[in-house]
Amino acid sequence: MRYRYFICDVFTEQRFGGNPLAVLPEAEGLTDRQMQQIAREFNFSETAFVLPPESGHTRRVRIFTPSAEMPFAGHPNIGTAFTLATAGELGEIGASMTVTFEERAGLVPIVIERRAGGSLWCELAAPEPFSLGKCVSTELVASAVSLTERDIVTATHAPQLASVGLTFLFAELIDRSALERARVGWPGIDAITALSITPDIHLYVRSADAFGIRARMFAPLDGVPEDPATGSANCALAGLLSHYREESNGEFRFRIAQGVEMGRPSILEARAEKRAGAVVGTWIGGSCVPVAEGTIEVG
Repeated sequence: MRYRYFICDVFTEQRFGGNPLAVLPEAEGLTDRQMQQIAREFNFSETAFVLPPESGHTRRVRIFTPSAEMPFAGHPNIGTAFTLATAGELGEIGASMTVTFEERAGLVPIVIERRAGGSLWCELAAPEPFSLGKCVSTELVASAVSLTERDIVTATHAPQLASVGLTFLFAELIDRSALERARVGWPGIDAITALSITPDIHLYVRSADAFGIRARMFAPLDGVPEDPATGSANCALAGLLSHYREESNGEFRFRIAQGVEMGRPSILEARAEKRAGAVVGTWIGGSCVPVAEGTIEVG
């Protein structure tokens, strides 16, 4: 049986930048095994499968890496909303509209805006409240990314787990040189995994150029040696940085570059809202570019 697919690049305005995504807009009838096989065939960091809703919302969406199903991820949601909109599956967009996807992590609302020139820009609200997890030693994290302990900054926070629906281990680095030198270090990855801690590591540096943050993310056990644009991680990073700010209230925005070292530069726009000292909401947004469409044979 044939299934339609679309490929788009997410978190970029330039084709062949950003994070590539395959979307199957009519995935009804596919088994779990077939979805996993298709995701492995495309071999992108994620592939999205769109199904009829079960709870009355816009669509149900399932997300697979080449090795496993994910409860939530950022760029598949942004790219799926963009793909359905540009394929005419959502009707007339107008100036803006909101869609809601049903996912394993919960409901994911996404605002689709038509910007100057007619391009579409999408922003999702995280499906789960921001949460902090345990800290991990700088020694272990340094080993996992082939750096030294001196490369890791702990003035704001030690390497720490955080989540808005998908958990990552966050570490701030001393400078962009350290960010560029980072590589997967298997002894450290194995040691972190042995502690039952996710080895999905999001590294970042503060920047004084066109971006406030530059980042990289490694998830080798998910079949993603490095990800060019990680919406769920940067959404959680916005929550993490806002959590540690001195202000008790406010909205904090972050313009983030990722994927530069991979030759797939990405631009992510993250924000978080804080009230009475607590992070109460996180969002991630960006642009997409259509790349290809076709059909895939299954069975």
